[in-house]
Parts: sequence; C-alpha cells; structure tokens
Amino acid sequence: MWHGPDGIRVEVIILNDRPRLRVTQRVNGRRYLVADCSRAPEVAAYVDLADLCEVIDFPR
Repeated sequence: MWHGPDGIRVEVIILNDRPRLRVTQRVNGRRYLVADCSRAPEVAAYVDLADLCEVIDFPR
C-alpha cells in the first residue's frame, strides 16, 4: 500500500482475477474510489508517483 498527499491511497487488489491498482482518496473522513488502474502510468494521471510513500505493516 502507498500513501500520497491529500489523502490519496494506492492499493494492489485482485478484481476479476486480475491485479489492479486501486486509487482512493479520503475526504472529510470518508474514503472515495478514484480509479481502478491496470498500470502505474494510469495511476500517474491521479497522483505524482514520486509523492507516494510505501507503508509496510510490521507484525507486533
């Protein structure tokens, strides 16, 4: 999962047996779907890829 500015989040999901990059944005405490992309250049239409930071969950 990657986080970007203005509440943007990019996650890898499986949709119809295919990997997709789901772009969502948090607005006023709610998360809204922006796009489901198949490639990184499509994600770049919504957020500058250089602004994304990867978030890794560590086991406790």
